[in-house]
Amino acid sequence: MQTTYKTASYGSRQSRSMSAEPIRFDTKIAVLLREDLEPWQRLNVTAFLVSGLGATVPEVIGEPYEDADGVSYLPMFRQPVLVFEGSKETLKAAHGRALDRALPRAVFTSDLFATGNDRDNRAAVRAVPAAELDLVGLAVYGPRNGVDKVLKDARMHP
Repeated sequence: MQTTYKTASYGSRQSRSMSAEPIRFDTKIAVLLREDLEPWQRLNVTAFLVSGLGATVPEVIGEPYEDADGVSYLPMFRQPVLVFEGSKETLKAAHGRALDRALPRAVFTSDLFATGNDRDNRAAVRAVPAAELDLVGLAVYGPRNGVDKVLKDARMHP
């Protein structure tokens, strides 16, 4: 699995504060998607899942951005988000391992495709026991080796 994020040189546009050395993170942000999702569903699920991590785990968020004209932009994750895919069984097993390791996690179930707001989303998840959730996506954050173990049998998204 990929464990390093390398910064690239951008010539004269490169910030003087950026190092040419690779930045290595001891943590990992990963999203696991069920392999049978439609392309629009993959994008939607990924966006929803990572929003949960950004809101709950403040150390994953970097500093705000600013362009050369001084226009400011919202901060984003300080490290890459790795996206994986797997079968329904792989997702269920990963969910169990994430629970066992008590890693910060977000879930997206198939029921959420039929809802249209946060209140109904939360009610749909609340209505189903953890072992019976029809998971289509899972986001996890934690130590690299722990996240790697949670994602056992998953493959990088193409």
